[in-house]
Amino acid sequence: MNLSKVADLDVTNKKVLVRADLDVDVTETYRLEALLPTLKYLSSKSSKIILIGHRGRPEGKVAEELKMKPVENELRKIASGISFEVLENLRFDPGEEANNFEYAKKLALLGDVYVNEAFASSHRDAASITSLPKLLPHAAGIRFVEEVNNLSKVFDNPKRPVLFVVGGSKKDKLDYIEGLKTIADKILVGGRLPEYYGDKALESVRVAGSEDKLIIANLIMDKEDITIHSIEKFEEEIKKAGTIVLAGPMGKYEDKGHRQGTERIFNAVAGSSAFKITGGGDSLSVLSIYKLKDKFDWVSVGGGAMLEFLAKKTLPGIKALESANLNKEGG
Repeated sequence: MNLSKVADLDVTNKKVLVRADLDVDVTETYRLEALLPTLKYLSSKSSKIILIGHRGRPEGKVAEELKMKPVENELRKIASGISFEVLENLRFDPGEEANNFEYAKKLALLGDVYVNEAFASSHRDAASITSLPKLLPHAAGIRFVEEVNNLSKVFDNPKRPVLFVVGGSKKDKLDYIEGLKTIADKILVGGRLPEYYGDKALESVRVAGSEDKLIIANLIMDKEDITIHSIEKFEEEIKKAGTIVLAGPMGKYEDKGHRQGTERIFNAVAGSSAFKITGGGDSLSVLSIYKLKDKFDWVSVGGGAMLEFLAKKTLPGIKALESANLNKEGG
């Protein structure tokens, strides 16, 4: 990929706009910790660091509960000794989500260079993700480059079989499954997602599609977990895998009475000798509950972004950095 790295940029004594993943629950600081390598590097170059990002979905209006101050306070504890400022929630302005170019120009006036360190948000076509690289010298952050390199191992000569375990409740995950079929040997579908495959998905574990790649769990009566039979079928597939991508819990893990599927599947993957990756907010929370973070080869800051990158081998944020580089080289 034609991605410029931070080390390729002249950032010494420059004002650096860093697009960061700040949409976090301050009790789970993994995404904030992932910023540290880039912040330390910029600090070593005497850069003036200006962090920009969003929280939640305020829909272009100011929402008190989605202000940046709590996240800033937590980041100052993690990045003590590093000077930076944090701008207010970008989504308080409708121009961010609308990818308004005039809004991007206003942001660009605040910095000399731009660094994208927001992999988890780079599947969004937003002003701070896809328009800012057109306006300033730019690069991908240190963690961003690591995300691309590690996730690429899933489709670049992977150890087979390649297995995806997709859970959670967000229907948009289904949009990625067709793309994932091109690289997966098997895709296990759990969480609340089996509901979207129709009533049969709730009756028995079944293989869907002529290529037999999709294995859909069935759910317990209240639909808040997958059944024992589904757990056992998933565990069988996990034992065979050479590469595993785990994206989302198998049930309502926040409720101790509905943790069985999530606990057993996450532990089965963690105990596998396969090359294994997980990512996304809920997955990070599960890793914290069961202290499994060190058992994975890579823990992505992205959930939807991770799946979209694996399905499409790029993201809007990556395309923006690449096309801006090509334009620069061509001119």
